Amino acid sequence: MSRRDRAARIGSYGATVNVGEVTTRYLMYGLLPSWFVPGLADWVMHRRTRIEDTAGARESLIHALMMTEVGVPLALTLRYEVNPLLLCVQLVGTEVHEATALWDVRTAVRSDREVTPLEQHIHSFLESLPFAGLASLACLHADQVRSLLRGGRGDQRAWRLVPRRRPLPRGYLAGIAVAIGTCVLLPYGEELLRCVRAGRLRARDVPEGAEGAADEAA
Repeated sequence: MSRRDRAARIGSYGATVNVGEVTTRYLMYGLLPSWFVPGLADWVMHRRTRIEDTAGARESLIHALMMTEVGVPLALTLRYEVNPLLLCVQLVGTEVHEATALWDVRTAVRSDREVTPLEQHIHSFLESLPFAGLASLACLHADQVRSLLRGGRGDQRAWRLVPRRRPLPRGYLAGIAVAIGTCVLLPYGEELLRCVRAGRLRARDVPEGAEGAADEAA
């Protein structure tokens, strides 16, 4: 048995486990579903600290941006083979998401919205999960990581999206879509709508002539 074969199988009480299959199941049924829990908990924190009366739509739009930065690489990974192009998309998305997360917290603090220790702990999960997913995929597709480091030389499919040879089960994809709609789109859409509505109410309640008086005083 080659070194690669030995590394791919771990003996445990007489049984053998295929590391690649186990890691794939971990990504599909462990890491990805667990992403929805802290995401929903973060929405609860925003609601509890009345984001609509502090940072408002500005912070809520930053949340939408972060979900897009994670969602696009995720959607592509579910549909296409992992290759140098997809690894680059995942890496850029992860790094940009981290930078946007810092912007998000700075925006919340400057708006005087209370960011509690519990919310900060929830953020730590949301920030670490993309790195965990990327690291697992890199281990699963070490050959594609090496191809990326070589600039994709010799691989005609390195820099284009290639549909999965073995598509993920339709039931699984449908379940993920339902979870995204229930735990991400609905609550955060409600948050943005609430923030926009509160902003309009505040603008309507400004006394007539108050803006002009403020301009003259300035």
